[in-house]
Amino acid sequence: MSDIVIYTRPGCGYCNMAKQLLISKGSKFKEFNIWAKDQYKAEMAKRTSGANTVPQIFINGEHIGGSDDLYALDRAGQLDGLLVQKS
Repeated sequence: MSDIVIYTRPGCGYCNMAKQLLISKGSKFKEFNIWAKDQYKAEMAKRTSGANTVPQIFINGEHIGGSDDLYALDRAGQLDGLLVQKS
């Protein structure tokens, strides 16, 4: 399975939508709540070249983007292939 990381915050509808899509695909992911630790927010900003919105999603170290980007990959038929790649 792929190595999936998602940066989120509580109460974020887009975060929940992204997680639900990943769950529906049978994917497990590491979730980092950027409100829980400042370190997570700083790490997210560094990995995304300054993005401060959530969710921010990485698959096998590649920055996918946010929820809309994840759903766009799914609609284009490209998400399933990413989710089965080994990191």
